[in-house]
Amino acid sequence: MTQTLLFACDLSAENRAAYARAVRLAVDSGARLDVIHVLDPYLPHRVLHDLEEAVVADMQATLTDIREDYALAEPRTLLQTVAGAPYAEIIREAHDREVDMIILGAHRKRGQPDLVAGTTLARVLRSAPCPVLSVSQPANHDWQDILVPVDFSLATRHILRQTLKRFPDARLTLLHAWDIPGERELGSDREYARWRDREVERLRGQLERETDQLMSELDDVPELELVLEQGDPLEVLLTRLRRQPPDLLALGSRGQLGRQSQITEALLSEPHCDIMLCRAW
Repeated sequence: MTQTLLFACDLSAENRAAYARAVRLAVDSGARLDVIHVLDPYLPHRVLHDLEEAVVADMQATLTDIREDYALAEPRTLLQTVAGAPYAEIIREAHDREVDMIILGAHRKRGQPDLVAGTTLARVLRSAPCPVLSVSQPANHDWQDILVPVDFSLATRHILRQTLKRFPDARLTLLHAWDIPGERELGSDREYARWRDREVERLRGQLERETDQLMSELDDVPELELVLEQGDPLEVLLTRLRRQPPDLLALGSRGQLGRQSQITEALLSEPHCDIMLCRAW
C-alpha cells in the first residue's frame, strides 16, 4: 500500500517550517503528500468557491518555494480544501485517506499551557488514528538524535516500535524517570541506599530486556543509550529538553487523560524540538 502523509496547512508564516518538513519527509520516504486547508463552512457559497481557488494556488506557490529553498524533488502531491471545524476535518481526512502520519505546525501560544488544551493541535493529538508530528524546527535540521521517554507501558512499546521503524538510522536515547519510595525519609540510611541501588539496576535490566525484545522484531538496529534519572517524569523530561534538546521527541500517549494530558500540554506550550506523538495502539 502506498504510504500517505497528511499535512494540515493554515497558510501562516509560522506554518512554513512544518510544510517544508512534510515535503522533505514525503520525498525521503517516497510517500504521497496530501495537503489540506480547512475553510470556514459558514462563508457564502460563492465566497467559498473563489477562496478555494486562491488557497490552492497559495499552497502550490508555497510548495514551489519550499522545493527551491531546500533543493527538494517534487513528491506526489494532492492539494485540496475542505470545509468544517479544523480538528474534526483533519481527523476525518486522516481516517478516510488511511494516512500514515499527520503533520501540523507547532502551537503558537508558547509558554501558556492553559491555552493549549482547546487548540486544533491538542484536539488532533487526542483523536488521531495515526502518529502526529508537531513541527517547530527548520526542515534543513536533520533528525539525528531522538529522545524517547519510556515507562514500560503499551504506549511506550508502540512509540518505540514506530520510532525504530520510521527512523532506523537515528541515535535513540531512552529516558526513564524513576521515583523510589522513601528517598526523602531514608536517603541517608546505608541499608536503604543498597536497596535503592538494587532497584535502579532492576529497572535498567527491565528496560534493556524490553528494548532487546523490540530489536529482535526489527531488521535495522540504531545506536541506543539508556538513561535513568530520579524525579518527577515531567520535570525530568523538561530539564533534559532544556539542557540537551534532541532533534525529535517521540512521545507515547495513553489517551490524553489526567497526568499524561498535563505532560503533553506542557511540552506543546514550550517546544524545544519537533514532537512525534503516538497512541498506545
